[in-house]
Amino acid sequence: MNNTPVVIVTGASRGLGAAVACWLGKAGAAVTLIARSEEKLNETGDHVQRLGGKPLVSRADVAQYDACREAVDKTLDRFGRIDAVVNNAGIIQPISAIARADPADWRYNIEVNLIGPFNLIRAAATALSRQNGRIINVSSGAANLALESISAYCAAKAALNHFTRVLAIEEPELTAVAVRPGVVDTDMQTFIRQEGPRAMPSDMADYYRQLKDRGELEPAAIPARSIAWLALYAPREFSGRFMSCDDDKISTPALEMFGESFSNWL
Repeated sequence: MNNTPVVIVTGASRGLGAAVACWLGKAGAAVTLIARSEEKLNETGDHVQRLGGKPLVSRADVAQYDACREAVDKTLDRFGRIDAVVNNAGIIQPISAIARADPADWRYNIEVNLIGPFNLIRAAATALSRQNGRIINVSSGAANLALESISAYCAAKAALNHFTRVLAIEEPELTAVAVRPGVVDTDMQTFIRQEGPRAMPSDMADYYRQLKDRGELEPAAIPARSIAWLALYAPREFSGRFMSCDDDKISTPALEMFGESFSNWL
């Protein structure tokens, strides 16, 4: 186990997080899978194991520090170390104008998208430092855009990017990267298409619908491959940066390492 990389992935029950975990499994990594849905986590764990990885399922809400602490403790008990964390868990709701947003929903968005990464990093910081580890914070292009009706998501991702910069300065022995996955075909996009027309300007809702209709949404496995590579190999000079998954400095070595597909997946 000493030479096996150990990575914690949040939001690992589906979509991008599950795909990241599977690429890591293909690399033979030990992967702690965190999400709120244990049944879906177990499915991801089965895929990781089939691909050659070593899964550990830990049902948790990243908005709760104690749950993150418990997941870290379980990881150390099972694998003895932590080499990287991928903070992928995220929600977009509430989709609402600021003046009509439910305060509890708005707060919970920040708790998942911003405080969640803090919670896991805080809980794992000592173990990560021992390994000169990597922290990959999954952000969004929304961090740099003023998008009507998704104010909490935009604010949380902008804050996450700056949090990553501060973290890189405070913890120079770690490599902390914020990454933009692009427009990915996940449940979040489905939710936007379903709920967006009720709150978004009509042209904005049409834009998200047309992304799907025109086949312009990226399969989750493609940006996930880049994120998995970053978790294993992101160089120190990337620390503090906000990068795109399709950046050649990431996507090219990721493709060379992992190949095109999950062999033996499903």
